[in-house]
Amino acid sequence: MHNYEQNLQQGLKTRHMSMIAIAGVIGAGLFIGSGAVIHATGPGAIISYSLAGLIVIFVMRMLGEMATINPTSGSFSQYAYDAIGPWAGFTIGYLYWFFWVVVIAIEAIAGAAILQYWFSDIPLWLTSLVLTVLLTLTNIFSVKSFGEFEYWFSLIKVISIILFLIIGLSFIFGIAPSTEAAGLANLTGNGGFMPNGFGSVLLGIVIVIFSFMGTEIVAIAAGESSTPRESVQKATNSVIWRILVFYVGSIAVVVTLLPWNSASILTSPFVAVLEYIGVPAAAQIMNLIVLTAVLSCLNSGLYTTSRMLYSLAQRGEAPKRLLKLTKKGVPLNAILAGTFFSYIAVVMNYYSPDTVFLFLVNSSGAVALLVYLVIAVSQLRMRKKMERENPEALKLKMWMFPYLTYLTIIGIAIILISMAFIQSMRSQLLLTGLITAFIIASYFVFKPKMGSVDK
Repeated sequence: MHNYEQNLQQGLKTRHMSMIAIAGVIGAGLFIGSGAVIHATGPGAIISYSLAGLIVIFVMRMLGEMATINPTSGSFSQYAYDAIGPWAGFTIGYLYWFFWVVVIAIEAIAGAAILQYWFSDIPLWLTSLVLTVLLTLTNIFSVKSFGEFEYWFSLIKVISIILFLIIGLSFIFGIAPSTEAAGLANLTGNGGFMPNGFGSVLLGIVIVIFSFMGTEIVAIAAGESSTPRESVQKATNSVIWRILVFYVGSIAVVVTLLPWNSASILTSPFVAVLEYIGVPAAAQIMNLIVLTAVLSCLNSGLYTTSRMLYSLAQRGEAPKRLLKLTKKGVPLNAILAGTFFSYIAVVMNYYSPDTVFLFLVNSSGAVALLVYLVIAVSQLRMRKKMERENPEALKLKMWMFPYLTYLTIIGIAIILISMAFIQSMRSQLLLTGLITAFIIASYFVFKPKMGSVDK
């Protein structure tokens, strides 16, 4: 087992780690993207979110098991390196890095678009640039400042969703003053609970699974936590209620209060519910919350890309200059490298939105599933090895091993195969496959030049 964290600053406190774990998963995908899922599946979206959430819960449990044994900023890339082979660690590390570089660009553009709601005179490209620069500076300053920003962003998201759930439930059950109970009629009216059949619910899982990407950041952050093992254990144990409350709970409130086929759900389900309840300035409030979610995602993306590059450089699989740390223990060059490529992606959105930028977005589309698949296969191999060599090190165990691990691998494989038969997702699968093949080929081309720089 390697340990690369002796130079990185252990600046993340338990409260930072807890909040990153609790709200890392809540992104713009929930607030905006859920509308399309509800519109396609009806109230059955509750099942789509539950089943996708179940896969993520299993994957996080496996990742938690490995992270409590070896907390490292390389996280699943390092585990794949140890359990499957150097080529797997290299491939998944760069795929994950590429995924977040594209996400940073997408979130910067989304954030700028939201800000235009209030500041319509400022050009979109300038706002995107300013947002990325500001959050890059917080990441460069210290890991503690990243943790602090993420803590407050996450707290706003958590409080918002809890208030949304309380208000929504009080209207559903008629607890709110001077209101009649909305009841559960919308769950079965308008064509039934699954108006477009069970097939659409399964299709919903494929769409939904991508909005959970971000749960694994806590395992990467463990490498810079003052209490890595305790933080990972807490985060892993709480992932069940986080997904149930924040995702499944809020989607259940939306489809119970409003007819699934109403046009307002498609545009913004949360705004539609707030307007139905009669909250003044609903759109403005929701815009502010979504902006917080976008900035949180942008902040996490900048952090994650840099730590993954740092870990690759530690293994001699990225330029050694990326190992350079500031006096506060922050990998400066690794942060700037991620930001640089994200700037290029933002520029491409303006010069070539329908070709280059679309290619980048689509080619990162299936990366989440590949990451989950690699985590499951790594855990399968590592667990068997640990049980032989050092069983007492297993402080946090995957449930019903190996059966649930195999079930998760089969589930992820089914989703990947399904993507080939879904017209809107076929290009994502093919382009991600192309990028993956390119990275694997790069590994074997550059392998003779790569020297491990283990310390």
